Amino acid sequence: MDADIEGDTPCSSMAVESIVHVGTAGALWGLCTGPYDATKSGLNGFARASFVAKSIGKTGAQCGLFAGMFTMTRCVIQNYRGRSDVFNAAAAGAVVGALIASGTQSRKQVVGMAALLSILGAAADYSRTL
Repeated sequence: MDADIEGDTPCSSMAVESIVHVGTAGALWGLCTGPYDATKSGLNGFARASFVAKSIGKTGAQCGLFAGMFTMTRCVIQNYRGRSDVFNAAAAGAVVGALIASGTQSRKQVVGMAALLSILGAAADYSRTL
């Protein structure tokens, strides 16, 4: 049976799956960096535990949010274009990169982050298809 799992799966399901996977990886990253940053700040006791918990939640939420936005944007572009190629990931990377850097209000940073994530998204999508 040749089933196209990616083509038959709704965009929302793929976005939720990426949110869970990448959000978990982000939470683990926050679990690793939180204690280090708390030690650098000189925190002990409840303040340290609270700082680490916030680090875990913040990092996990940010990673999950941006992974979900990337996956959803890529899927919507793919459905709109009717093609599965590297351009979908590159365009989604550019959109999400611009959204990430939009808080800086610096056009250079917005363009730079959009270009960086566009390249990374295209490279990841291309390597996935090899």
